[in-house]
Amino acid sequence: MAVKRAKKKSSTMKDDELEMDKIGDGGRDNLQEDVSSNSREADKKESNRIITYKTYDADVEFKLNEIPSKNDEILIGPARLTRFEKARITGARSLQLSLGAPILTKIPPEFTDTIMIAKYELEKKTLPISIRRILPNGLYQDIPIEWTI
Repeated sequence: MAVKRAKKKSSTMKDDELEMDKIGDGGRDNLQEDVSSNSREADKKESNRIITYKTYDADVEFKLNEIPSKNDEILIGPARLTRFEKARITGARSLQLSLGAPILTKIPPEFTDTIMIAKYELEKKTLPISIRRILPNGLYQDIPIEWTI
């Protein structure tokens, strides 16, 4: 369906021009449908057609397998926390603090906001949180915050 848009009328038009414009429109909105009989017939044909899709049964089961780490090194992804991981940890910890969880490190007195406290705890690596990085093939590694740079 094609939709025609009329030009916007400027607010500086005179009253006579506005009345003529209203009469010329015939009381219709500025949006007018331009539907021809051919497109209506095509729509009817499409609505009567039944579409079938091929479905595939996957016999492969998806299992998670942990990659053991030697010497506390990060094997999946960058050695640092990504900005998304930092945001997720900060948000989760901030929520915990706002609900009354104890603060895990000594904080300076100027930190009054839970987000600031959560960021400070993340920088000091005092949070007992691990990040799970998962590969598409099902391999994963749990990374404690202490391992990150």
